[in-house]
Amino acid sequence: MRPLSDTFPGASYPQVLVGLSEPDDAAVYAVDEERAIISTADFFPPVVDDPYNFGAIAAANALSDVYAMGGRPLMAINLVAYPDDLDKSILAEMLRGGAEKVREAGAVIAGGHSITDAEPKYGLSVTGEAKVDSIIRKSGARPGDRLILTKALGTGVVTTALKREIAPSGIIQQAVESMAHLNRVASELALEYGLRSMTDITGFGLIGHALEMARLSGVDFVIDFEKIRLLPGAEAFAKQGVFPGGMARNLEYFAQWVDTNGQLPEYAQGLLYDPQTSGGLLMAVAEEQTNAILADLRAGGENAFALGAVVAGSGKLKVSAGAG
Repeated sequence: MRPLSDTFPGASYPQVLVGLSEPDDAAVYAVDEERAIISTADFFPPVVDDPYNFGAIAAANALSDVYAMGGRPLMAINLVAYPDDLDKSILAEMLRGGAEKVREAGAVIAGGHSITDAEPKYGLSVTGEAKVDSIIRKSGARPGDRLILTKALGTGVVTTALKREIAPSGIIQQAVESMAHLNRVASELALEYGLRSMTDITGFGLIGHALEMARLSGVDFVIDFEKIRLLPGAEAFAKQGVFPGGMARNLEYFAQWVDTNGQLPEYAQGLLYDPQTSGGLLMAVAEEQTNAILADLRAGGENAFALGAVVAGSGKLKVSAGAG
């Protein structure tokens, strides 16, 4: 099968600064020498029961791709799939949750498209803007950088526990708050500090998205599991084997590039491959900036923590309990 990149070769479309030739969080198109447009889309079925919360989470998740590139969201288009026989008041609450999250981001809902489907789905197509010389790609990590993540892990196991009706409401609420939290402040601080490499953690889990950064940067990442913050309940559910199906798929594909040296228990490895919904931003930060940006992130309301380092390599990960 002929790849799309053959149909749209990069040399023929120099305005496309980020596109099919190098995978990243969003497409970037240069309007002129200084300004660029960022474009992305994301939608999925409900991960929580409350329709308003689901709408807010789906919107935050879609907006995150713009933030991961160092951009500012401008407008969004609703993407909706909805059953004919489901109460339309549920749809109204989904759309309200999404709209209020977009407004919080300083952007606007400018339209939408809907289809009939057996299962509800919701998300956004988002357009943002950035300065050409300020775009943050996955590919800029350098040996000596420190790795920072801005949200705790565990949304996959917690929402799976919700589906199995074993998660207390308090634990669900804390996961909802994390997923609905915008990556806006973290992105703005990344620009302020001039970061070169960043991505958001979503469906491929921490391992998958970290590997993308490492591979595109031509380096290795060293991650210390003991430094990773987990959402309340996540570790307990993981020890019970409460994982979504996507965890096993991530593990099967990405494990070939990951060295755990046999040190991590099975539940801990599962948490690293756990698909995240609207996760945090993974940043590669110069060592001398690490303490300062961590302090600013936390002052801005981010649950940020350092979890490892960048070393010379060829796109692999080493994960252990006590990597330093």
